[in-house]
Amino acid sequence: MTLHPLLAQLLTPNRHAVIFAVKGVISMALALLVSMYLQLDRPYWALVSAVFLQIRPESGLVTEKALCQISGSVVGGGVGILILAFFMPYPLLALACLTLWIGLNSAASSMVHNTNFIYAFAMSGMTAGLVVIMVMADASAADGRAVFDIAQSRISEITVGALCAMLVSQLLWPVTVKDSLRNHSRNVINKTLEYLSLELDPSSTHEQRHQHADEILETLVVLNDDSSAVAYEGPEGPGRSRAANLLCNKVMSLLAVTQIMGRFPRNHPDLVSKAFSNLLADMRTLFIRIAEADSYEESYHQAQALRRALLEHRAAYVNESAIVIRLTQTAVELVADLVMVLRAYNALENRDQTLLKASKLKTHRDPLVGIVNGFRTAVVFAIGATIWLGTGSPAAIMLMIMPVVFSVMFARFSLVVLTFMLRRLLLGVVVAIPVALFFGLGLLSRSSGDFEMLVLVLAGPYFIGLLALADRPTLPYGLGFCIPFTLIVQPGNNMTFSTDVATSNALGLFVGISILYWVFKLITPLDGQLMQRRLLKATARDLTAIDYQRRPESWLNGRMGERLLRLANYDQGSGSSNRDMTDLGFTGLNIGHMSIRLRRRIKNHRSAEVDAKLAQWQQVLADTYLLSARGEINARFRKVSAELLAAVHATKEADAQTATVEGMFERIALTFERTARTIAGANNPTSSSDQSASPVIAA
Repeated sequence: MTLHPLLAQLLTPNRHAVIFAVKGVISMALALLVSMYLQLDRPYWALVSAVFLQIRPESGLVTEKALCQISGSVVGGGVGILILAFFMPYPLLALACLTLWIGLNSAASSMVHNTNFIYAFAMSGMTAGLVVIMVMADASAADGRAVFDIAQSRISEITVGALCAMLVSQLLWPVTVKDSLRNHSRNVINKTLEYLSLELDPSSTHEQRHQHADEILETLVVLNDDSSAVAYEGPEGPGRSRAANLLCNKVMSLLAVTQIMGRFPRNHPDLVSKAFSNLLADMRTLFIRIAEADSYEESYHQAQALRRALLEHRAAYVNESAIVIRLTQTAVELVADLVMVLRAYNALENRDQTLLKASKLKTHRDPLVGIVNGFRTAVVFAIGATIWLGTGSPAAIMLMIMPVVFSVMFARFSLVVLTFMLRRLLLGVVVAIPVALFFGLGLLSRSSGDFEMLVLVLAGPYFIGLLALADRPTLPYGLGFCIPFTLIVQPGNNMTFSTDVATSNALGLFVGISILYWVFKLITPLDGQLMQRRLLKATARDLTAIDYQRRPESWLNGRMGERLLRLANYDQGSGSSNRDMTDLGFTGLNIGHMSIRLRRRIKNHRSAEVDAKLAQWQQVLADTYLLSARGEINARFRKVSAELLAAVHATKEADAQTATVEGMFERIALTFERTARTIAGANNPTSSSDQSASPVIAA
């Protein structure tokens, strides 16, 4: 009999989960002790702050989140003071400005991917809300001094919780981001080598290749997000951060080149010579050996040996076609990128000053997504504010604040994942209510109220909640339990033990999370097909901007990383098995790399005419990419490519660098024609057989 994941986590926790829960209880106890000693107004907000910092226990990530939490709180407190300075006599205008500020923070959080940075925006909106609402809730004491005191108290409480959690993370059983980066890096390198061998394996399936590519992209994004936090882990941290960025960037280059090496032999076997087929088979065997190597040194030496063998193989060619020569050069570039990936992995442990700085994987910023997410969070807050204005109940304050935080934090998830998480969050709230009433009213009301008794009584429930928080599948249960439990019990110096207040707070939290659930159901994330088309258009815009970048390959890799993951996620969510949109994303990546390599090939042949033809070719490249995504063939691409080739040859005699340009143009043209045929066949299966017989495609 298989236990439910939550029961398995609570009844049979592993060592990691137990240590995580113990550290969490200690950090929360320390936050409560410091808050009570400093006589802060509401010490339970320090506990809430400490709970949020437990979600990722690595010391660098805790430090980064603490800084984000504190900075977000300071900015939010300042905005809250500013709103009240102008609109204290006009409550409706103050709430309208607060709603706008919360919506702007939610929209801005959609422009970043790092969870800690998203949390900073959530804290900015929450702190501003706490300052404005708590001043308005006690209008008789609403003067300039009261406003400043409330803002100072909220910022102080959140700061105390963040600093205590950060201190415990550094001193007790520290877990480092460095170790996490090395594990993720080792995993992504092995997955990439497996993917390389699959692409070169004629018997591999489309599903197998995409499964590996999806896993690589997911790990790359996690590795990229964590790379900023490792900078806080000692003097070697910034170097490890640069190494992780370089590794992510070069893996993107490997994915781009691998698409070329794998797709072409599968789709055009008649254009592949026997010598080149043998080369691909040897490469596949050596990739497997590199993945199975026992150490970095062994992997590195094997990769260098493979690179030398490819150069010798290329030098021995006799009467090979331009396209085969070009593909062999591509194979050499692939192995060169693999060598850099291995060096970057080694630099995560051992300093390597010779590594170049590479761009991080950038978050794909779509203003339309920001507008939708900002509007949704503003609606959640506006509903709570309307209930509060209509009832005047203090419990409605909880209904306004915490759902806003969860709305910002969960906005980037798909509707399926979001529904799953909110249901588990709600279940955690349901369990937290009776437990909080029992411990808060039943046990604490009979105690002395001293700090020692508070810790003794509350440690058990927090330990259970933190056990659930320690594992990703059960994290929503733990979050849904720990936060409401804290806000219902409200531990501090002057606890009231009022059944009415505790019950109304519990009801407010439950209603608030329920409203959040239904608002997300009604204002759903944007349609997958719409977003996929927008992602492809953004890729086409990047193709036209390549010539204006100082390090175009690094720039393109950084832009395409998360974009490819989003395309893959949308494809997975649609239930489609052909994964056409993901393939189109990879096509955009590899033709972008080809256009960058084209510039290297012709750099000694540049003239005014060549530059004009190159600019025209780049624009037609982007246009043809979008047309192929709609299942249309652009015959103009071959014409413009021929004109550019003629202009290059007119400058001076062809050399080794330009000899493969013709093969490059042919390979890209075949890619576009094959892509258009595939998309047209998927959109109109009955006509796919007619299209496949088209003489244009056969060319």
